Amino acid sequence: QVQVAESGGRLVQAGGSLKLSCTVSGLTFADLAMGWFRQAPGKQREAMACISWNGGKKFYGESAKGRFTMSRDNALNTAFLQMNDLNPEDTARYYCVAEERVSLSSECLTGDGAEYWDHWGQGTRVTVSS
Repeated sequence: QVQVAESGGRLVQAGGSLKLSCTVSGLTFADLAMGWFRQAPGKQREAMACISWNGGKKFYGESAKGRFTMSRDNALNTAFLQMNDLNPEDTARYYCVAEERVSLSSECLTGDGAEYWDHWGQGTRVTVSS
C-alpha cells in the first residue's frame, strides 16, 4: 500500500520561513518524481514545485518562484519544500505528490495535478498570520 505523508505545516508569522517534509512508503523513493501542490480555501489547487528522481530537474509554479525551494534526499526517502518570506496568501493546505517516472517536464505543474500525479498525501496545513 502506497502512503504519502506530509509534515511540517503550522502557524507562522508573515515574513517567516517553514520547511515541509514528505515521506513515501510502499514505493521505491528513488524511482519517484515528487511534487508539491497547495489549495487555499475557496481556491483552485495550484502547483508549487516538482523534482525529478535524482533532483537534477526542478520546476516551480509562479507563486513559488524566488521564495520556495524543493529538494530531496533519497537516502532519507524524503522530499522537502523550503518556504521563505511567507505571506498570508500562502495560507493553504499543502499536498505532496509522487509519480513513478524517470523523465520530468514542466508538465508536472499542469492544472490541478490530478491527471499527472498518481499518489497524493492528505496534506499539511500552513497558516501565515499578518
